[in-house]
Amino acid sequence: MNLNLETERLYIRPLMIKDVDFILQLLNSKGWIQFIGDRNVKDIKAANDYIQRILLNNKFFYSVFEIKETNTPIGIVTFLYRENKNYPDIGFAMLPEYEKKGYAFEAANNYLIKIIKSCNYPNSLMDKEKAIISDGLSSFAPLFDERCNYNRMIEFVTIKNLLLK
Repeated sequence: MNLNLETERLYIRPLMIKDVDFILQLLNSKGWIQFIGDRNVKDIKAANDYIQRILLNNKFFYSVFEIKETNTPIGIVTFLYRENKNYPDIGFAMLPEYEKKGYAFEAANNYLIKIIKSCNYPNSLMDKEKAIISDGLSSFAPLFDERCNYNRMIEFVTIKNLLLK
């Protein structure tokens, strides 16, 4: 889902071609290579091609999150429909110098809450039992969203309390 969001410290927006330098840096960061894998994106042309493939794939949604004060891109939130999964995968990646400051949680949490509260799910998501948050941030919380009239099983640390307010 392509969303434009604003949090206390971040802007979250869809990935664009202009993000080529940022994507080149992110895909070659130690954390990306260790946890996601080397995508062999070593120059601007390869980064541009990588972004183009994402933008043309109607099952992959990458959103860049950037610091409000400087408009500096620091990470991505992803919403991916994978062939081998029965539900979408929500994940994140960020530049190492911005880790351990709560940015990834802030971005992923607000992104997921916006998707759920909007009730603007693709049909394939509405039929699934759960969405999953990658990288070990999650704890299991069963939810019932009365506006949408269906049970949701969401894995995320604070989602239950935030949605039921």
